[in-house]
Amino acid sequence: MASPFTHARNFLHLTVAAGAIMAAAPAFAQQADPEALAQAELAEPGAQGDQDIVVTARRREETLLDVPIAITAYSGDALAAQGAIDLSDIGDTTPNVTLEPSRGTNSTLTAFIRGVGQQDPVPGFEAGVGLYIDDVYLNRPQAALLDIYDVERIEVLRGPQGTLYGRNTIGGAIKYVTRRLPDEVSVRARATYGSYDQADAVLSVSAPLTDGIRVGLAGARLSRGGFGDNLTLGIENYNKDIWAGRGTVEFETPDSRLFVRISGDYTHDKSNARNGHRLIPGLQSGAPVLDDVFDTRAGLANPVNDIEAGGLAMNVSAQLSDAFTLRSISAWRKDTSFTPIDFDALPAVDVDVPAVYRNEQISQEFQLLYESDRLNGLVGFYYLDARASTKFDVILATTGPLLGLPVGAGFGQQTAGDVRTDTWSGFADFTYDVTDWLSLAGGVRYTSDTRASDIFKANRLGGADPEFGGAGANLGAPITDFSGEATFERWTPRASVSIKPNADTLVYASWSRGFKGGGFDPRGNANIAPNTNGVPGIQYDEIYDFFLFEPEEVDSYEVGLKGSLFDRAFTYQLTGFWADYSDVQVPGSVGVDANGDGVFEGFAGVTTNAAAATLKGIEAEVFARLARGFAGAGSQLTFAGTLGYIDAQYDSFIGPSGAEVSDFRRIQNTPEWTASGTLGAIAQVGPGELNASTTLSYRSETTQFEVPNPFLDQPGFALWDASINYSFGPDARYSIGLHGKNLTDERYITSGYLFAAANPTTGIPIINPQGTFTPSLGREGVATAFYGNPRQFYVTFGVQF
Repeated sequence: MASPFTHARNFLHLTVAAGAIMAAAPAFAQQADPEALAQAELAEPGAQGDQDIVVTARRREETLLDVPIAITAYSGDALAAQGAIDLSDIGDTTPNVTLEPSRGTNSTLTAFIRGVGQQDPVPGFEAGVGLYIDDVYLNRPQAALLDIYDVERIEVLRGPQGTLYGRNTIGGAIKYVTRRLPDEVSVRARATYGSYDQADAVLSVSAPLTDGIRVGLAGARLSRGGFGDNLTLGIENYNKDIWAGRGTVEFETPDSRLFVRISGDYTHDKSNARNGHRLIPGLQSGAPVLDDVFDTRAGLANPVNDIEAGGLAMNVSAQLSDAFTLRSISAWRKDTSFTPIDFDALPAVDVDVPAVYRNEQISQEFQLLYESDRLNGLVGFYYLDARASTKFDVILATTGPLLGLPVGAGFGQQTAGDVRTDTWSGFADFTYDVTDWLSLAGGVRYTSDTRASDIFKANRLGGADPEFGGAGANLGAPITDFSGEATFERWTPRASVSIKPNADTLVYASWSRGFKGGGFDPRGNANIAPNTNGVPGIQYDEIYDFFLFEPEEVDSYEVGLKGSLFDRAFTYQLTGFWADYSDVQVPGSVGVDANGDGVFEGFAGVTTNAAAATLKGIEAEVFARLARGFAGAGSQLTFAGTLGYIDAQYDSFIGPSGAEVSDFRRIQNTPEWTASGTLGAIAQVGPGELNASTTLSYRSETTQFEVPNPFLDQPGFALWDASINYSFGPDARYSIGLHGKNLTDERYITSGYLFAAANPTTGIPIINPQGTFTPSLGREGVATAFYGNPRQFYVTFGVQF
């Protein structure tokens, strides 16, 4: 693997080259006002609703009414007013979207949009939802559950975005956009204190060094005590301990013909590992189920949970003429996550998995934008060189002699390897205004996606790897020692027709295609590869075919209606969609009995393109100003509502035995109904302005995996939040807020683990008369759940000048 210094050097080469291209551009006309986007009001709970809504979903600044895409947008100021903490906070008010921490960490993101996402964060499996920070794609979900600070806006694009955003956006894309630096000295500070000893501080400072050169620094300290305790290790469970920072330098020529932004960010998450809550008593120890769902008895302490992530980026925009603008986006990112995963959540070793994830990427994108009275669009080129590696041990307890080993010898398996991604694509997308009311848009992207994987699996003796603080060593020859490479090529077009009968109404119909990259199962066991060529023994080509899975694809058809009435007092977005989801990748795992004695000594990944599905539904978003001036000048009462419905069904699903089992499978992390309603009020009170809002959100029953699960599946539930903010002083310089989250203290499962013997057709765990099951891995039985945050109250104090 190339060193970080090599990639940093490559990044510098790219940025210098891109800067040289931009600097060499000839003199050209004034570009669009760069502050227009930052000053635009976005449609969301608490927004005014009477200004143009500006987004960049099609890689250019447009009002929301002009974009034939289903989008939900949030401004940074509105998120702060609602007390939003991290990216998962917007999932409750975005239709057909699931955003949550991935099981045992504060930092790894699980994201699903319209039934498409990524459940397993292991390298080798790709995301179905693309996440972008200032137009830089994050290739892996580790360190991707971004904390909200110094943010300008967040856009959620639903449906395949394969033409403009490329691979791994078949469910949609999330754009996280940080604040532009102002032209004058600016200081913004925000402090938070609340229940569970929450204590956050965010400080942003920027200043012009000279005309056209601005610098800015932002830092965040985010901390909170645990919602529960680890009764074995004597530490807090579900706590938060994060330091983060961002530095920015911006250059702009006096005529605004050239704009360059160089930024760097760093996050260090030292929170304790989140350990799960056992849902059944210990099958061997008899350990009872704990009363508090946030408490755990997990005993795995190594490695110490530690996540570091950061990167550099340079965004350049140069207007070459009245019609042409050239953009360059260069980036390098790296993150490392050490985490102890105690599947059984008990003190003794049963199914303990110490793990480390390492990711590094370098990317370059060029865009040439064209703008005229009738024709607008862009052509572009994108390149990504990324490497993701992992190592994890599965440490099992033994109940008797196993493979000649004494009781308690710490037998297990280690899986390690890496995935190297080398992908490039060229794309074009244009909109032509046939008349003032009719527009045609179309685009296409060609992607060449090369995946090279090394996969290693071996039996282990003596516990964990030395990197995890143990003294384990490989036992015998490797089970898997595989290297393979595959290239996948795809065309991802899109087309739409838009009709604007008047300036405040848009009707559109669109078709788009997206794909999620293929690869090799990173947990594969070469010993269980089927013999397909009749030659004695397992051959390389049989292992290759067994490990390989192809890309999955979505063809999505969408119709939408957007508009506003009564001088922007009422705005709405209505969308209907139908998607053909084919070659669905189904990652799974099976217990492996190495010597046929009926005892599972480990597990292996088996990923296949086993399924096809149909996803169809509706989405609605409305904003209404119910009253104005009822409590003096500037007062208003507003309502913002969202509704999502999705009928997500597998049309075919080939189970592990080769049988058709689609009637018994479900689309995971995709509730049939999502809804929210926010009532807001603004009024002048004394020398300042009072802004209050309350939100009720609902999600119907959610399955955690492809098979219904009586232990982990979450019935429908509602969450109730409320915020009240008071701003005062010159230009509303000072603010104080009180926020309440999950006011009814709802307990709801967001994710979990289960290893149980199951019906081979239905996949449903076989429940015995005692209400438990036969473990498929470990002795104690793994049925472990993670929960969403309990009731929280906190106050915020802000100042800006």
